[in-house]
Amino acid sequence: MKHETIVAISTPIGRSGIGVIRLSGSNSISIAQTLTQNSDFSPQPRVASLKKIYDSETDELIDEVIITFFKSPRSFTGEDVIEIACHGSPVLLRQTIDVCLKNNARLADAGEFSLRALENNRINLSQAEAIRDLIDAQTVGSARLAIRQLRGEFSKQLQPLKDQLLNVIVILESAIEFVEDDLPEFQNLAIKDSLTVISNKLTDLSATFKVGKLVRDGLRIVFVGRPNVGKSSIFNALLGHERAIVTNIAGTTRDSLHERLVINNIPISLIDTAGLRETTEVVESIGVERTKQTLADADLVVVVLDNSEPLHTEDFDIFEQVKDLLHIIVLNKIDIEGKIDLKSIGERIVEISAKTGEGLKMLENELVKPFSNEDINTKGFIVSDARHFDLLNRAKMEIDSTLSLMDKNLSEEIIVIGLHNAIRLLGQITGETTTEDMLTRIFSTFCIGK
Repeated sequence: MKHETIVAISTPIGRSGIGVIRLSGSNSISIAQTLTQNSDFSPQPRVASLKKIYDSETDELIDEVIITFFKSPRSFTGEDVIEIACHGSPVLLRQTIDVCLKNNARLADAGEFSLRALENNRINLSQAEAIRDLIDAQTVGSARLAIRQLRGEFSKQLQPLKDQLLNVIVILESAIEFVEDDLPEFQNLAIKDSLTVISNKLTDLSATFKVGKLVRDGLRIVFVGRPNVGKSSIFNALLGHERAIVTNIAGTTRDSLHERLVINNIPISLIDTAGLRETTEVVESIGVERTKQTLADADLVVVVLDNSEPLHTEDFDIFEQVKDLLHIIVLNKIDIEGKIDLKSIGERIVEISAKTGEGLKMLENELVKPFSNEDINTKGFIVSDARHFDLLNRAKMEIDSTLSLMDKNLSEEIIVIGLHNAIRLLGQITGETTTEDMLTRIFSTFCIGK
């Protein structure tokens, strides 16, 4: 409920120098007065106050803190907001939260502070999603992209298109209401021109999603190969630390290992998998099956071969499994005398030694090379959210369908339906026409305290 005062820890859980607790709602000041045991405490907006806070039941001192007040409507949520900067002990933070809960506050749901900001018109929905993306940003590029969306650049791109679409709808609705004859040909042509311009601009925006997804979500790169070819050694070498267990015993890796790293400002989800081979060992066979499932979701598959041994039947089986997937072939252990006829493979091979580090930099470049044609440093606005991409495409389809109906000289009553659908879909991006269920789903992906 909007009138409830909510509270949450807004800094990460754990020990730290400072931990911040945020209150939002009409009871924020009264709760601050209870914490300070001072009913006359009347904090000035945007002024930090050094105060002692107490347990309201035992009167024992909890901590000495900094309290900052943001008065409605000039706060993040649009409500009265109190922020309490405590020492970052989880015990002190929990004790402070407990006092707030005993005094007419409740724990905030995920993203509830941002949801209230949306409800109070402090931000729109795409800006709220940008806050989440900024918190989750893994690279400088993804942080910049989120900042631009948070500043409202997406809304600025969409608003002229929505205004233009509304102008067309007004003309058609007026024709339905007041004009007995069909619209004159010159007006029909003008409407078609406007709709074509809108459709083309939506196409241009949608086309940036390929880059935006790369910057925001990065790549899933999966290492596959038969046991003991050195997948885990390469995995560790790229990460720069011993994440995967490496032994000379075949089948050491039984499950997929996931780690994150950044190459050329692209976030990478690196996945080491169980060696692909026929096995009767129960646990290893489960790992092999999971490897096969992981391949289906990979953006790039890295097939690892062992330079010290001739090609096995299992290697050719793997070639067959990945032939229709985007993949590269890596020849490991080039520090050992080679026993593989490279010409028999028929594909370009990246030669490396996980042991000495030779060729690792080349491998890094090869991992992102298939995607390097995308300009991730473009200065134009980039669509990065799959929800936004879907809504843009659906809105364009409605407009293109309307143009097709106009070519068939159908009545304005039928033609205008698709345009109403298009403007509703565009409104869902910024939140004007988004359903309650959809808002709940979106804000459930936010962290508590934001």
